[in-house]
Amino acid sequence: MAELSERDGVRMAVIGCGHGVLNSIYASITKAAQLKDWPGVDLVIIGGDFQAMRNATDLNVMSCPVKYREIGDFHEYYSGARTAPYLTIYVGGNHEASNYHFELYYGGWVAPNIYYMGAANVLRLGPLRIAGMSGIWKGHDYRKPHYERLPFTDGDVKSFYHVREMDVRKLLQVRTQVDICLSHDWPQGVEWGGNHSLLFRKKNHFEEEAKAGVLGSTAAKYVLERLRPPHWFSAHMHVKYAAIVNHQDSEPEKESEAAEETTGRASNGALPSRNEDEIDLGLDEDAEPEAAPPKNEDEIDLDMDEDETPVIQPTAEEQVKAVVAEAIKNSNAAKGKKRGRPRKSSVSAVPSDLRAQLPASFTKAPSEPPPKRLPFPETITNKTTRFLALDKLLKDRDFLQVLSVPPMSGSKEPISRPLKLEYDPEWLAITRVFAKTEHIPFGDPNANVPRDKGEAVYRPLIEAEEKWVQENLVDAADATLVVPENFTILAPVYDASKGYKVPEHPREYANPQTATFCEMLGIKNDFEITDKEALARQKAGPRSEASFRGGRGGRPRANTRGGRGSRGGGRGSRGGGRGGAADSGGGRGRGRGRGRGRGRGGD
Repeated sequence: MAELSERDGVRMAVIGCGHGVLNSIYASITKAAQLKDWPGVDLVIIGGDFQAMRNATDLNVMSCPVKYREIGDFHEYYSGARTAPYLTIYVGGNHEASNYHFELYYGGWVAPNIYYMGAANVLRLGPLRIAGMSGIWKGHDYRKPHYERLPFTDGDVKSFYHVREMDVRKLLQVRTQVDICLSHDWPQGVEWGGNHSLLFRKKNHFEEEAKAGVLGSTAAKYVLERLRPPHWFSAHMHVKYAAIVNHQDSEPEKESEAAEETTGRASNGALPSRNEDEIDLGLDEDAEPEAAPPKNEDEIDLDMDEDETPVIQPTAEEQVKAVVAEAIKNSNAAKGKKRGRPRKSSVSAVPSDLRAQLPASFTKAPSEPPPKRLPFPETITNKTTRFLALDKLLKDRDFLQVLSVPPMSGSKEPISRPLKLEYDPEWLAITRVFAKTEHIPFGDPNANVPRDKGEAVYRPLIEAEEKWVQENLVDAADATLVVPENFTILAPVYDASKGYKVPEHPREYANPQTATFCEMLGIKNDFEITDKEALARQKAGPRSEASFRGGRGGRPRANTRGGRGSRGGGRGSRGGGRGGAADSGGGRGRGRGRGRGRGRGGD
């Protein structure tokens, strides 16, 4: 039975990294709600590293050293042994059951009452619009397609969760106000809007990167500057941090290909270098330096193999200049040995993965004119974003925040509880446009990503699809935008008698939720696969890494914080620590790096 309450906002609990401990998370939320005299919460938001492990084979495609893998307790919710007491949504991080997330690219229920938002999404909950983007920033994969498909190579396990430009491009087409945005990685530069001095004392390796402009996600920054939500929640850094971002003083950048090199500035665009009017949201600690907390021997350090010295990698331009200089040097040496016309040195000597990271000014001008941009939408009116990052669930750590969020629209209508997740009409229209006009095959490492055509081209297409959505999904008889509760158990449930360390990798499943969503929108389902095909793929094993055009990964760009082996280490050319194992590096070079870069939970 629906419960009507006065307008007091949507009651929610926000969690940092999940790390597969749902039982403790829900128990903590229940206690926090009681302290506020709430009967419960309308929504739980988890900022990634959720770890939806259905069984032991799912663990084998989570980016995490084998000795630190744990099955967690999500499988109890997947099997039906437990039911989530509160509606829960989450975005993906860099320690996930990537194979399960692959099935639900557009979003879907991973268990009853627990919804994964997909690679990118906008949903509605009561009066609120909630946007989300999964993954973390890695410049060398940003402009690539989603080339990963089961059975995963070691490189696929690492690259699956890297944010892709096409997903961000869709978010940058949104022209109406959202209330909340979620990301695992912090938007680049957001640290300057809060008590950064205290942050740098807690995480002293952040300061150098922040001053160089390479801390956080460039892609998330672009989405923040476009959507301007009143609230933005993140995780990943394993620290609680609040900040304010003011938008009125700058025009958001329109460039959707946000793989450009950072310039080393501490601030850019709407993100302030220092907010003198800093607001203490009641979320900050005092300003006195804190002693480092005692070592928790039960804490799993996913940043293992790292030394204490942060390393700032050279920018792509610097790497390119070095490569070109080397080519010129070799050319001159050859000229001295042999008469004749010297070989022409050019940027063609630069690996394709490095060229993909260069700003447009460094690359050859396209034959067609640049995409035409539209003015910033007048329907996005918010001027201030309150950013909050939270820690992971451990003793004496700030991993939980409960709050009531009113809608940006200022609606006075009472809330009818329990609230149900609903599809967002504008997002459905955007999804239809990109599925039809910018289609990219999934699982193909050689697929080409269509060039950004610009808002001026996409906007009329989206407006036409908005009419289609209105006619077919809103106004039609028996139409509803409520997300169907159509969760289905596909993969085997966890068998505790066999333990969680098994040799086999998971097979692929065609999730009926994805099929239903694609059918609803009338778009191609790239994730359809028969049992026979899935078993054949599993039997054949991972494809050769040599099948990747131009190689995989390559040397890291500057803004690639978080990777193991950011300078040498084992089999890898400078920056490649153990070859493809660290996606800040690539291939199996012969260099012998010493030491390892500072990370924050893997890459």
